[in-house]
Amino acid sequence: MSSSSSQHSAAITEAINQNVANLENLKKHIAAMTQAADIIIDALKAGRAIYFCGNGGSAADAQHLAAELSGRFLKNRRPLPGVSLTTNSSALTAIGNDFGYDEVFSRQLEGVGQRGDVLVSLSTSGNSPNVVKAIDVARKLGMKSIGLTGERGSKLSEMCDICLQVPSAATPRIQEMHILVGHILCELAENAVT
Repeated sequence: MSSSSSQHSAAITEAINQNVANLENLKKHIAAMTQAADIIIDALKAGRAIYFCGNGGSAADAQHLAAELSGRFLKNRRPLPGVSLTTNSSALTAIGNDFGYDEVFSRQLEGVGQRGDVLVSLSTSGNSPNVVKAIDVARKLGMKSIGLTGERGSKLSEMCDICLQVPSAATPRIQEMHILVGHILCELAENAVT
């Protein structure tokens, strides 16, 4: 085995070991995940929508999770109202240009969000200004808010009805746990609503 192969093997092993430890620590957040699932399920049963937002990799996760609801997770069933605020490039660029990037999610939400809807915000730092503004608008509209962040204290942890601060400070490890948490929430919602 070459030295570069040995280095790769060590890096791969370390990433896996970090995930194993993080996932074990994630079990400490089962109560918060249960509360988040209850919020989502109650909203869906009431015919309300679940909105998702985030930046970069979190934007991709927001789209992914919205698609799990509007398409299907594991079951063939009626579509559930899952909407990502990250997908309309015309809205994102127009709002960003005319009002500033901090408004790209909040302005969309202000136009479509209603009392009883839910906003799921993904931010590894928990301090993204456009995500924070979206949560502020959600609260003003009477929506519930769920935050997914890393372990460090953040604005989201102070603002959201439920904030899942996954046990890592490393962006890739945080995002890997966010998609696991999101999949669990989608599975619980699908089982409860269909």
